[in-house]
Amino acid sequence: MSEVADRPGAGAAAQLILELLPEPVILVRAVEDEGPEIAYGNKAAREVFRIELAGAPLGAALRRPEVLEAIEGALATSTNAEVAFETIGVQPRFWRAFARPLDTGPGGPRQLVVVLRDETDAHRTERMRADFLANASHELRTPLASLAGFVETLRTHAKDDPEAREKFLGIMAQQATRMARLVDDLLSLSRIELNEHIAPSGKVDLARTVQDVSDAIRPLTAERGVIVAITPEPGAPSVTGDRDQLVQVIQNLVDNAVKYTPSGGRVRVALQFAANLDAARAPSRSGVGLSLLSPDASDGQAYVVVRVTDEGPGIARQHLPRLSERFYRVEGQRSGGTGLGLAIVKHVVNRHRGGFAVESAEGEGSTFSVYLPVAAS
Repeated sequence: MSEVADRPGAGAAAQLILELLPEPVILVRAVEDEGPEIAYGNKAAREVFRIELAGAPLGAALRRPEVLEAIEGALATSTNAEVAFETIGVQPRFWRAFARPLDTGPGGPRQLVVVLRDETDAHRTERMRADFLANASHELRTPLASLAGFVETLRTHAKDDPEAREKFLGIMAQQATRMARLVDDLLSLSRIELNEHIAPSGKVDLARTVQDVSDAIRPLTAERGVIVAITPEPGAPSVTGDRDQLVQVIQNLVDNAVKYTPSGGRVRVALQFAANLDAARAPSRSGVGLSLLSPDASDGQAYVVVRVTDEGPGIARQHLPRLSERFYRVEGQRSGGTGLGLAIVKHVVNRHRGGFAVESAEGEGSTFSVYLPVAAS
């Protein structure tokens, strides 16, 4: 490395390269009778630490004791070091620091190059995977335990009791249906996530799709005594999308609205044209609202908004941010679903480069909105 630095113009070129690197890089040097000092920090490092790095003590930027100890030890012994740590803030971030000694020649100052790798996304992905496996296991364990219990009862106490046998068989059928629905939703979510990075290219008439969903769930609405009222947008354009997936989105939202709306109530499904992203994001009612997914801004992009409003008990503010998490359910509200419906909605809408929002307050029902890009002419 010292040979490269001796070449004419090599130092300036090396610094230019460091400035362009996406990962934070700092140069640490030993100072006699003082702690380590930062000699240089590239642009990415300055953006992370938000302080003037050149000449600052190492502890001003890296405050975690385990990091300081590892770097000071590597500086004193001129050896490699690696340490993982977490920074606390509005959003915790997970980092891994790699320290490598810099050869400055005989009698030169002791220096280290420290590279920081942001492992936040990998850490969150691993945590989500662990949470997903734990939740899926829990969701399947409950109906399996119920089935095992009823099978044992039918083999012993209820073996010769026709009335009890019919009752238990009915419950077992319900639990088997619940497990089948859960497995279907898990497979559906996996397929959606697999192709989430590939935007669909077809054209979908949302007004026709909403009407088809309303016709398909008519037995459910009749059973619950709930009316589904559709307000179409006259002349609403088609959207870019995969029709089967958009049917799934609308059906999940309407199914939830029907389940939470009391008998005699009304579920309102409205289609609206929005000329731009700000218009699509605009709230439809007073109260508490939150964006669960927002697309990247695109100049001139118009949207078609689907709003599904129920007359249910509403949702408290603290639950809104977690509604699209897998298996998350609002305490005290059980729809009998798998807890994956809104997660599926979010991932499908993300694949379609659209947005997803909720507006709700306790005692005032809920409105879920999905907005999708209008297809090019």
